[in-house]
Amino acid sequence: MPKIKALRWWMIGLIMLGSVINYLTRSTLAVAAPTLLQELHISAKEYSWIVGTFQGAIMAQPVCGYVLDVLGLKVGFAIFAITWSLINMAHSLAGSWQALAWLRGALGFAEGSANPAGMKATAEWFPAKERGLAGGVYNIGASVGSMLAPPLVAWAILAYNWRAAFLITGALGLVWVALWMFLYQSPERHPALSSEEKAYIAAGQEKHLQSDGSRPSLGKILVQRNFWGIALPRFLADPTWGTLSFWLPLYLSSVRHMDLKHIAMFAWMPFLAADFGCVFGGLVSMRLQKLAGLSLINARRCAFTLGAVLMLGVGFVGFVESPYAAIALLSLAGFAHQTLSVTVITMASDLFRRNEVATAAGMAGTFGNAGLLIFSLLIGGLVATVGYTPFFICLGLLDLLGAAVLWTLVRERRAEGPQAVKGAM
Repeated sequence: MPKIKALRWWMIGLIMLGSVINYLTRSTLAVAAPTLLQELHISAKEYSWIVGTFQGAIMAQPVCGYVLDVLGLKVGFAIFAITWSLINMAHSLAGSWQALAWLRGALGFAEGSANPAGMKATAEWFPAKERGLAGGVYNIGASVGSMLAPPLVAWAILAYNWRAAFLITGALGLVWVALWMFLYQSPERHPALSSEEKAYIAAGQEKHLQSDGSRPSLGKILVQRNFWGIALPRFLADPTWGTLSFWLPLYLSSVRHMDLKHIAMFAWMPFLAADFGCVFGGLVSMRLQKLAGLSLINARRCAFTLGAVLMLGVGFVGFVESPYAAIALLSLAGFAHQTLSVTVITMASDLFRRNEVATAAGMAGTFGNAGLLIFSLLIGGLVATVGYTPFFICLGLLDLLGAAVLWTLVRERRAEGPQAVKGAM
């Protein structure tokens, strides 16, 4: 086989870097929370409302996906990235929980563009057989951004104050936008893409999922069983990521009695494990196709199920006495969650047309964030009376239910025609 240049991997690396910034900025509040809540006299319930406004606004991902499908990935994602960077910097001006809630809502809307953008780039730049691994590489950005937040934000607070942390992480976003505008182009327009690599990408695309030139229809996507087959598992799975991203520092502070320095030392570990889970999920799918002869969709479902089984470990977090054992189990949860999450997120590019991918991914993301929102509000309202243990148990069980839904509802789309339509509906 002729040597194929790896430009497509550079492009996914560029958008992965954007995801790093996206999750770094959204995680800044969680790491700063123990300090910020004390200084501004914010309760755990009010904090859950602040987190809730972010999750409520990020449910508008279909709007972001639609904008990306209409304006194009390069311009659309740049607009959203500039917006979230400036809003994140504006957090430094907040003086009450109400101000933070408004800012988090605006941030959530702008940052909801990251997942649809990643899926659109994956669909455009990669043949079907490489999409699982490419999606895993892109999703490493979420883990790396969340992993970098504890040490970086803790350093900013200790060296300056919590307001400086928001200014620094927001400014990094503006630097990335300049890099994005200079380097990114679509496969059709990229001057460095060889005809050989362009042919390789095109040959691996599913013919029945090629764009038909029309604008995406929300109604047509909603009536497909395949949409619900990926949206409902995300509804059930995404609370894990929200718990790790928004509640882990407070859990380590209030239950495991760690100070800011210890949080900086340990809170990043579940996200490092999640990095490995991102790649592991994609590799499992590829290996199952190659070695076991499974179809693309069945390989994805098997990878999701494996992650769901591993997620059972998080249910024991509340029962171990050692804080280090708790960190180890939470790290297992990060690994398991990203193993299954990257699988179901990537399936948007396996099941929908190219001109629908960002919209479908955004709509599925809405359901994921709805699950996260409900779960986060329940934690905020009940943690003072029941503690964190029941929530950790629920996280493990929800993913097994998500695996059952994925196996039941999703159908492969192999070709155009009545049978394909019937299978997808």
